[in-house]
Amino acid sequence: MSYRVDFERVSTIGLESSPVANALAGLRANEARYFKNKYNYDFVVEPASEAGETIRRVQRILKEERDIVIASEPLEACTSNVDTIRWDHVFYESGLAINVMYTIDDPKRRAVGFKLSEGMDIPDELASRFKFARQRSKLAGTIRGSFFVVKGEY
Repeated sequence: MSYRVDFERVSTIGLESSPVANALAGLRANEARYFKNKYNYDFVVEPASEAGETIRRVQRILKEERDIVIASEPLEACTSNVDTIRWDHVFYESGLAINVMYTIDDPKRRAVGFKLSEGMDIPDELASRFKFARQRSKLAGTIRGSFFVVKGEY
């Protein structure tokens, strides 16, 4: 069942099994607020069991671009098409959130972003490859993030 993320009343619906469920819910709400403010778009997620295509696409991009395999289980995912951008998001049990910004008409504006929920360690598969910058969020506390540019066609 899909869930429209409410960034005014943050909920852990769908994320309960995460050891950092509250922080991950805040991170998810932070994404929802961004999409509402920037694109007037409602951020709707699906359980991982219903979002296989999105999860497989993100896994393929990570594997082919950087030989990265995420060890944590995906809990939720979504694909949002706004303007000429396809955004894939996957939220993991560990507290990791990955988004892929894939601009359809501009191959120079494609990237994978990693966000770490407050209270989680950097996953081993990312620790030696990326440096994470910190940012504060009223919804998510301290978010650590990093990214890389996508070079291939997906």
